[in-house]
Amino acid sequence: MKEENVQIAEWLIKLTNENKTWGFKLCYLYLRNVKGYGWNHKRIYRIYKELELNLRIKPNKRIKREQPETLAVPTAKNESWSMDFMHDQLSDGRSYRVHNVIDDYNRESLDILVDFSLPAERVLRGLNQLIEWRGKPKHIRSDNGPEYISDLMKEWCDQHDIEHIFTQPGNPQQNAYVERFNRTVRYECLNQYLFRELSEVQDCTTLWQYFYNHERPHMSVNGCPPNFKQ
Repeated sequence: MKEENVQIAEWLIKLTNENKTWGFKLCYLYLRNVKGYGWNHKRIYRIYKELELNLRIKPNKRIKREQPETLAVPTAKNESWSMDFMHDQLSDGRSYRVHNVIDDYNRESLDILVDFSLPAERVLRGLNQLIEWRGKPKHIRSDNGPEYISDLMKEWCDQHDIEHIFTQPGNPQQNAYVERFNRTVRYECLNQYLFRELSEVQDCTTLWQYFYNHERPHMSVNGCPPNFKQ
């Protein structure tokens, strides 16, 4: 009997060391069903407690998560724009950045800005050009990247009377329109070629942007290209 208790203890220590998340039930079922031992449930549990194995797993304190805000659905063009950055590399390993701006209403690509460096000043210059061409939006949505939370961006939004909506940290789904667009740019454009120079990326994205807006069917626009929805 004593030798069996020692054997049980050795098994329990071995199982809980090799399987850190296992509690008593899994250990018992393993010994009973996998190894075929006929030891009594109460006997095994008594040894399990004597070894204080029942105290080793403490549940983590759960943190109450804030309910993420629902992504608004715009009803007209220029009601809401979304913007976000992407990163990629040329064939020689040089990194470059891509800044995408879309209209949330019809998912139209408004700007694909490509350069080795895209500070806040360059982003704002691109947004000013968009406003001259298209008019200003009521809202513009982004994450909390350094370019977006800069004083320059805040002053620009105040100057143009544009509400800047920031996504909640850890909730990229709140910028889902442009996140989905980023993935499309990645898979259908950038990943299709090996670019040697930045100019090649710029030329390719310009051609692809026209195709995306005027010819590529979009499931969110009833299977039509973004510019079909007026």
